[in-house]
Amino acid sequence: MKRIWVFQGRLLGALVLSMSGCMTELPSLVNPDQVRGSLVVGRIVTVLTGETSRRYPPEVRTFELEDQASQKRFQVEVKSHDKYFAVDLPSGDYRLKRVQISEGPFMSMADLFMDFSVDADAITYVGTWRFGVDSPRYGRMVVASVSADQAEAAEVREFLNSQYPGFHKNSMMESLPQPSQVEARLYEVMPYPRYPRYFRRHWW
Repeated sequence: MKRIWVFQGRLLGALVLSMSGCMTELPSLVNPDQVRGSLVVGRIVTVLTGETSRRYPPEVRTFELEDQASQKRFQVEVKSHDKYFAVDLPSGDYRLKRVQISEGPFMSMADLFMDFSVDADAITYVGTWRFGVDSPRYGRMVVASVSADQAEAAEVREFLNSQYPGFHKNSMMESLPQPSQVEARLYEVMPYPRYPRYFRRHWW
């Protein structure tokens, strides 16, 4: 029996390593000189929808995208509650698949399924992604919604003109993830504050 558990542990470890090896990590703002595919731009906003005793406001730590054709995954580091992102991606069909929320040392993760396309010949604007995070409790949820209006598009243009002046002549195509709103369960992920198990109050 012990050998079976050891084998299963090694198998799980190998699976985790193989999955992590397929992930490409991206900064939230690509260097203009390093754009090889298509520039994908949007905004992340994170808000708390209920009360909390924690002194740390929620913010998006990372979000994960998946190329639907190749299944190649991209993890974008944000670490902010309100931030523009501009990433370099090959053209194709993508899925916003996962988001990680942090509140100081507390972290949780949710699986999402929102699809959008990246154009090869234009800047792809994916709108403002708003993550409404529930209060810390059992069955904690996050609501992800997408919006875009003329005012937001104008602000994105200002952002592009300041951060990527060499792209000012490029056309911008709007490609908002669908569905425009989804709700998902948040699950605790490590690292977690190093308190003994019997002192931990939140297990969701």
